Formats: sequence, structure tokens, C-alpha cells
Amino acid sequence: MNKTWFGIFFSALIWSGTYPKDYLTWVLETAPAMIALVVLIATRRKFRLTGLAYSLILIHSLILMVGGHYTYAEVPLFDWLKDAFNLDRNNYDKLGHFAQGFIPAIIAREILIRNHVVESIKWLNFFVICICLAISAVYELIEWWVALLSKEAAEAFLGTQGYIWDTQSDMAYALLGAMMALALFSRIHDRYISKLMLEPVQPTS
Repeated sequence: MNKTWFGIFFSALIWSGTYPKDYLTWVLETAPAMIALVVLIATRRKFRLTGLAYSLILIHSLILMVGGHYTYAEVPLFDWLKDAFNLDRNNYDKLGHFAQGFIPAIIAREILIRNHVVESIKWLNFFVICICLAISAVYELIEWWVALLSKEAAEAFLGTQGYIWDTQSDMAYALLGAMMALALFSRIHDRYISKLMLEPVQPTS
């Protein structure tokens, strides 16, 4: 995390919060990014993540902010894709749920490796996928609770667009994202971790 990271994050957050489609939806959609920011700042000295993890967290935050500004069902680019490819719905929410599996997979993998929780690669991948599916399931429960508490916010926040299998497909996209992260980024991530562990320890005070 550096000045550029913070600059991009807060610039996007300010844009996202400027006349969003619905302020309650904006708060609900961007809350994970703001919570992540607080956690990252609080842990940056005791458990600094790799540059890869920080970059992916920023990308995920931007996805959340775009969705919060327009609502997931009305992101213009994906409206264009829907019309261009004759799709049934705006699929920006599927990008969000894919990221919900992809980015947490790298973070979970890093925490498990650096804390020596598991040594076997097969068990590591298994636990990473389980963690990502658990995160996805909790998010779906939150969406359900929001729908029960506020019917007005539910449609924009859930973004089901009439698709009856939306919850199941959301979790499937998260699973796909986690599996692709492990398949495509594991070796790159290992190099980032090795480089970080070789860096001199910075004083905490």
C-alpha cells in the first residue's frame, strides 16, 4: 500500500459516492471495500501482505465501487454487452462474484502459507476453496437479511434481475474465481511471498 494505491482508492470512492443510483445500495455495496481498508491499515505493520495481494484488493474495491455507484444491474458497459450479445441480463454482478472468489483465494492462500497452517499443496488448495465458498455463502446470507429488512433496497442490492438461480450461480462464479486464482496465480504468488519474506523487518514503532 502506497500513495498511488490510496490515491486510486479514494478517488474511486469519491466518484462512486457522488450521486449514486441509490445511497443505501451504495453503502451496502461499498462497505466491504471500506472495511477492508480499515483492516489493511490496522495490520500493515504486523502482517504486511504482498504487493500482488494489495493490487488485487484494490481491483476488487474498484469493482465494488462501480457496482455501488450504478447498482450491479445497471452498469453501462454491461448493459452494452447485454444488448450487443443479446443476453438476458446485465451480468456485472457475476464479475463481482467471480472477484469474490478470485481475490480472497490469494489472500487466504497467503495467510495460510505464511502462518504455516498447512504444508501440503493439495490441502492448501482445498482449504482456500472452502474459505472462498464460505465467504460467498455468508455474503448470500447478508443479501437475504437485507431483503427481509428492506424490500426497497433488496432489488437493487441483490441484482437478481428475475433470475431464479441467481444465488446458486453467484456461488458458482465465486468457486470458479477461486479455482482460477489458484491455477493461474499460485507460482507468481509464491515468488511474491518469497520476496516479501526476504525483505528486512521494519520497526513497528
